[in-house]
Amino acid sequence: MNRQPQLMDASRMRDILTPHLSQIREHVFLNNELGMVRGDCTVFSLLIRHKPPFIINDHRLGIVMNGEADINLNLQDRHLTSGTLIYIGPGTIIHPKRLSPDLRIFGMGLFANFPIPFAQGQMPSAFNGQVRDFQIPANEEDIATTIHILDTIWQTVHATDNYHRPTISALVAAQMHHYDHLFRQQADQQANNRSREQTIFDRFLQLVTQHCAEHHQIGYYAERMCLTERYLSTTIRQTSGTTAKDWIDRALITRIKIELRHTDKSAAQISEEMHFANPSFFSKYFRRLAGMTPSEYKSIC
Repeated sequence: MNRQPQLMDASRMRDILTPHLSQIREHVFLNNELGMVRGDCTVFSLLIRHKPPFIINDHRLGIVMNGEADINLNLQDRHLTSGTLIYIGPGTIIHPKRLSPDLRIFGMGLFANFPIPFAQGQMPSAFNGQVRDFQIPANEEDIATTIHILDTIWQTVHATDNYHRPTISALVAAQMHHYDHLFRQQADQQANNRSREQTIFDRFLQLVTQHCAEHHQIGYYAERMCLTERYLSTTIRQTSGTTAKDWIDRALITRIKIELRHTDKSAAQISEEMHFANPSFFSKYFRRLAGMTPSEYKSIC
């Protein structure tokens, strides 16, 4: 039975965590505007006891420092590992499934009262509502920058009893700009990958159209394109939803049908010209894909 998501806002988190402050004080900062967790996974274990799924109404940014987690975000399963940058925004439904015992996360929540450090219309695109959540596998340099900014915020909120909002707001803005840069970089890379995959698919179809009569195996096309068979097969399936072999068969059957319909060539002659092992194999191949023998097809044309 599906549960209605519970709101997990600043007030609810305070109610859950306050009785355990003596245990988690070194790893948690929490006021009406900002929440932070640094390292220890006890916080998440305490929250999970309160029967997820949860829904949030704020912005939360973090990085997996160690370990791994399986979490359903907005009805999509995510496997998070060390070095992953995470953003979950307002309206996100969160359902943790499994947290490894060594999970360590460094992150922050910008609660509803937090003064978002951007003028109207100037919010970085990653946070303006176009996406509810994203995860970015980061390199060492980007991880270091993320941790450095989080460390500075952490030290600032603990440096004095006087919570200095302008300084915190400026540091949060820097982190959001950093995440936005990496988000757009990832989006551009994904677009480039899609473009490359489409280019590979188009080139494959062009070669198949030209050479299917002589070459029936994917190995030939992979070699012509300087790709491995496995990579080419995977790319064609992901791009078109159909296997490379199916595309070759489609082109070959179309070519055979043209020969049967528009020439006086016998099945045996077509079999030889199209490099089948023998007429019997040719006939079985055609029947499997066309539903009739070459002779039957020719008789109805």
